[in-house]
Amino acid sequence: MNWQNAIKDYQLYLKIERGLSKNTIDSYCRDIEKLCLHLNRNEINLSPITVDKNIIQEFIYDVAKKVNPRSQARIISGLRSFFDYLIFEDYRKDNPTDLIETPKIGRKLPDTLSEEEINQLIAAIDLSHPQGERNRTILETMYSCGLRVSELITLKISDLFFEEGFIRVIGKGNKQRFVPIHYNAQKYILFYIKDIRTHITPKKNFEDTLFLNRRGKGLTRQMIFMILKNLAVKINLNKKISPHTLRHSFATHLLKNGADLRAIQQMLGHESITTTEVYVHLDKSYLKEIVETFHPRK
Repeated sequence: MNWQNAIKDYQLYLKIERGLSKNTIDSYCRDIEKLCLHLNRNEINLSPITVDKNIIQEFIYDVAKKVNPRSQARIISGLRSFFDYLIFEDYRKDNPTDLIETPKIGRKLPDTLSEEEINQLIAAIDLSHPQGERNRTILETMYSCGLRVSELITLKISDLFFEEGFIRVIGKGNKQRFVPIHYNAQKYILFYIKDIRTHITPKKNFEDTLFLNRRGKGLTRQMIFMILKNLAVKINLNKKISPHTLRHSFATHLLKNGADLRAIQQMLGHESITTTEVYVHLDKSYLKEIVETFHPRK
């Protein structure tokens, strides 16, 4: 078995067996390809079946000179998953990454905006600009529903169930969830569809896509990032923000205002509650209020 065939088989496994998205699969395989480059560069002629712990350790040492500990940990995790797959398929008996120590990294708390900063960003949108109404609707929708940017740009008109007060979201691994949507966001979406989008002719395969660019195609991640970046500059916001910042702010504000952590987990589409628990660390006052409200000795 050579590396290219192993990577192709692994990609199929990740797609079919684990149901991962293309972006996630690409990220997993990028780390394996870095290992392949290391082997070629050093003229090491070992296959995925015969490569051993010492070679992997040398590769990790080489990587450590160029990337931070968090990236090192991700690469080790990606390689570990790949070799676990080879064991699962009976190509190998051992995982050469098992005894390799992962760098210790602290938990990185996500950046958030205050409710006032969210309002300032939205208020800074130039509604006289041809894309102004669309951009306001985008921000209102992302913040109202806590969407990932990939979920926003793939949102379809057929995913809107406003009579029930929900939208259907296709998340990581093509997993479907229904998220409540605030009436304000509903109002902006309906206005956008009726008064803005109706004047754009959608290109083929984009007829049902909710948010379109001027040429009738879907938006890209980069476009959403630039919209936010330009607004942050406009209001002199001294924070590094991204579309994910609105998602983190959505969760943090819900928790601060008394929402249940399990409910937030469902709305965000987190598989594990431990992923959602990071928001407790952002707002310590939440823990204090829980004790004051529910402790039997209050």
